[in-house]
Amino acid sequence: MSSSSRPPAPGVTELRTLGRLGWRVSAVGYGMWSMGGDVSGWTGGKDEGHRAALQEAVSLGCNFFDTAWIYGRGHSESLLGELRRAHPDRKLYCVTKLPPKDLHWPSTRQSKLEDVFPSEHIKMYTEKSLKNLGGDRIDLLQFHVWEDAWALDPRWQRTIADLKSQGLVSGVGISVNRWEPWNGIEALRTGLIDTVQVIYNIFDQAPEDALFSVCKEKSIGIIARVPFDEGSLGGTLTMKSKWPEGDFRSTYFGSENLGETVRRVEALKKMVPVGMTLPEMALRFILSNPMVGSVIPGMRRVEHVRANMATGDGRGLPDSLVADLRRHRWDRKPAPWSD
Repeated sequence: MSSSSRPPAPGVTELRTLGRLGWRVSAVGYGMWSMGGDVSGWTGGKDEGHRAALQEAVSLGCNFFDTAWIYGRGHSESLLGELRRAHPDRKLYCVTKLPPKDLHWPSTRQSKLEDVFPSEHIKMYTEKSLKNLGGDRIDLLQFHVWEDAWALDPRWQRTIADLKSQGLVSGVGISVNRWEPWNGIEALRTGLIDTVQVIYNIFDQAPEDALFSVCKEKSIGIIARVPFDEGSLGGTLTMKSKWPEGDFRSTYFGSENLGETVRRVEALKKMVPVGMTLPEMALRFILSNPMVGSVIPGMRRVEHVRANMATGDGRGLPDSLVADLRRHRWDRKPAPWSD
């Protein structure tokens, strides 16, 4: 059985060290994209329910919360700010992301740093996020898109150094574009990046090929995002699944992707151990890798928080099951429907 540490006592959430930052963060963190409202691409959900889910997460030991300015144009950040103020006696790590100035996700090989992350833009949105979060320092500020062609450019490096010297930012990270785990390795080698956020799940295992070894070499913290493949590994997806117009999932699970996804998920369902659910197996697969600092599933309901947080007990999957799940790796390339 794989695990990063000795299993904690029942009901106690495992804490892992997030790379060279040295922070002890909950193995299961909280992804807040879906709390931005319809404007962020996720329909359904109300702030009342979101607040209850966030409070439940804190009560169960979650201390790592990932958001971004674009998640509701600051709304998700504001919810996190409320949560932090409600728990002044708890250290809750507030993690956010800078939006690209051209508001284009993901960036492309043609994207230029001056159009995406010019210095004044970085500074302006750092201030916006600080205001929304209600603090005087951002624990971890991440670039929401990235191109490794920018890695050695002194402009972003100087700006980040200034923010750190002013005490406005503690750590700096990059969020790697979908299905491009190689597109960030040069940035990590600069020694200026503390964490990398990357899609890593049963299907998406490519970060293990090269990215993770560089993280180990440089003591860079790994944040695993999209643990459920935008919901498919939740186990409820069918060929009849539909979402309202404007919902991100209606594009992601369109005709190019839905059928093959359902087929692959059905194969995985046959491998779920007795007494376990598919989402639990999906999270435990990720957490069986001791290099992962925190996995950040999106959660909007109290029952989802309870189920997901329960997997952060330090107990990985049996090695034999991990080996079997590795054979379900699915290498994909970025496409218009996956943006």
